[in-house]
Amino acid sequence: MEAESAPANQEWPNEERTVEQLAQSRARIEKELSKVIVGQKGPIEEILIALLAGGHCLITGAPGLAKTLLVKSVAQIFHLKFQRIQFTPDLMPADITGTEILQETDEGRHLNFVKGPIFANMVLADEINRTPPKTQAALLEAMQEHQITASGVRHPLEEPFFVLATQNPIEMEGTYPLPEAQLDRFMFNVVIDYLPEEEEVEVVKQTTSKKPEPIEPIFTGEDVLRFHQTVRAVPVADEMVRYAVRLAAASRPNQKETLDFVNQWISWGAGLRAAQFLILGAKVRAVLQGRSHVINEDIQKLANPTLRHRILTNYRAEAEGVSVEDIIQKLLDQVKPI
Repeated sequence: MEAESAPANQEWPNEERTVEQLAQSRARIEKELSKVIVGQKGPIEEILIALLAGGHCLITGAPGLAKTLLVKSVAQIFHLKFQRIQFTPDLMPADITGTEILQETDEGRHLNFVKGPIFANMVLADEINRTPPKTQAALLEAMQEHQITASGVRHPLEEPFFVLATQNPIEMEGTYPLPEAQLDRFMFNVVIDYLPEEEEVEVVKQTTSKKPEPIEPIFTGEDVLRFHQTVRAVPVADEMVRYAVRLAAASRPNQKETLDFVNQWISWGAGLRAAQFLILGAKVRAVLQGRSHVINEDIQKLANPTLRHRILTNYRAEAEGVSVEDIIQKLLDQVKPI
């Protein structure tokens, strides 16, 4: 084991400058976001972690909670090209990826590919569950492959590429819920909830008085790509990896050592990607906290956003009023760090 971890530790000193830059910039990022966003520290941290890890986010929240503003503001801080796509029942794949248009020139007629809104660094897929599966699949292919295919020709997307997809938990009629296999492609499911009264008062005061100050870019797209490499170089102990694997595996029903409440309340548990994203997210959180190593708290703090869309509860859990968050808390209580 020691021989395997040595190369990573040798490479780590080369990344220390980038780590310091990230840790020192955290307060500055929060300061810039506070110009337009009040509260929501948890969701902001989770979105930043996903961005710096190179993952995609699902955002669940009621209308009017500044989801679009938050995503757009993060894009401005990292100086990323931002596009918002409103998903509707009549949206076609070509409306997202782009289409070929017949153009006439002096040399004759030829087809010219016109890029769609997916060709951006940060894409907000608003109400992704309102569009048919065929259109959802076009976006999910882009998320996985970082490219799209039009008329048999592959077109690479701009890097870095980051998708945030929103779902409205209230209006469920006329929706096309994402299958579990497609939900699994999202690193986190970030829940944005209503603000406490004092913070709502502050929002009303800010939005009904003067125009907010413009957000100043702090990083560039090149910085984000460098952060992705730096994060992967963060050393992590085998015990931490095993803890993440056991936490994800404990959510699977009908296994040899499955906990009783898992069999009672869960019909589908988390797969291997859950453990991968737990460790990757924990590395980013450690760096943002100014640490060069992962601790148990990093994994525990990211258990909810990582697992809540990967655990499918059954009718018994619904009848007994047991939420996914309740189950995740019980998993954290039962599965002890090594």
